[in-house]
Amino acid sequence: MSTEGSTKAILAALAANAGIAAAKFVGYVITGSSSMLAEAVHSVADTSNQGLLLFGQREARKEPDSLHQFGYGRSRYFYSFVVALVLFSLGAIFALYEGYHKITHPESLTSPIVAIVILVVAIGLESYSFRTAMVESRPLKGNSSWWQFIRRSRSPELPVVLLEDTGALIGLALALTGIGLTILTGNPVWDGIGTACIGVLLGVIAVILMVEMHSLLIGEGATADECQAIRTALEQTVNVDRVIHLRTQYLGPEEMLVGAKIALGAHTDLATVAATIDNAEAAVRAVVPAARVIYLEPDLDRALAR
Repeated sequence: MSTEGSTKAILAALAANAGIAAAKFVGYVITGSSSMLAEAVHSVADTSNQGLLLFGQREARKEPDSLHQFGYGRSRYFYSFVVALVLFSLGAIFALYEGYHKITHPESLTSPIVAIVILVVAIGLESYSFRTAMVESRPLKGNSSWWQFIRRSRSPELPVVLLEDTGALIGLALALTGIGLTILTGNPVWDGIGTACIGVLLGVIAVILMVEMHSLLIGEGATADECQAIRTALEQTVNVDRVIHLRTQYLGPEEMLVGAKIALGAHTDLATVAATIDNAEAAVRAVVPAARVIYLEPDLDRALAR
């Protein structure tokens, strides 16, 4: 699972969000729209998040040392979890507060057409970022749904960018709706309601991300298809009678730990045992390249003996 595609998606999102954030702040200064301010803070949070994802990728490339003997691959999970926290604290909470303030103390908008133009341009830029993330995710998604891809992916960056961009597009639509209703009705409360809806949306996305990244951070095993491929590769190795038990865990998006107890014949000599383990490891890596750390324990099939 290469990081090239996820890096491309992150860079596209970073460029789009940085430009959008600047435009939204200008729009807020001109119009005084709370929806525009909430969206500007949202874009700042997203821009910061892309930087965190890139930093996590850099940290994950560190070589193993005596303290972290399995490497730093989980740094990508950790910084993706921080992204969810930033999205929740900086994006959701601020938008909810600003929405409440505008609903209880409504203020008229100045030059709302400027805000609409900026939001429409922002939708175009976010659509470009979202499309890039979808293109890079499609080879990894396979035949599964997008929701299944987000739930099952062991690479955190693409699901994070997809969810962020989805939230950004929906948030822009909510901001556009709030400002539009304010113009049509002359009631600025709609702008505050749109802002509050953006806060709820960001909170929901942040919680989803936190749940998924927490699961990856504490360690997820191989997918069902990968487990089956590993088991088949082991059992088809010459001299292996069967797999007694199998345990897997992702040490990072591109590195899996595989531990298995394999049953060999009772009279297998030591040289054959060593050769069998080497062949079994090669067979596993051939079908699941991410299985870089493999520990195989030869044993007797006691169940068969009984």
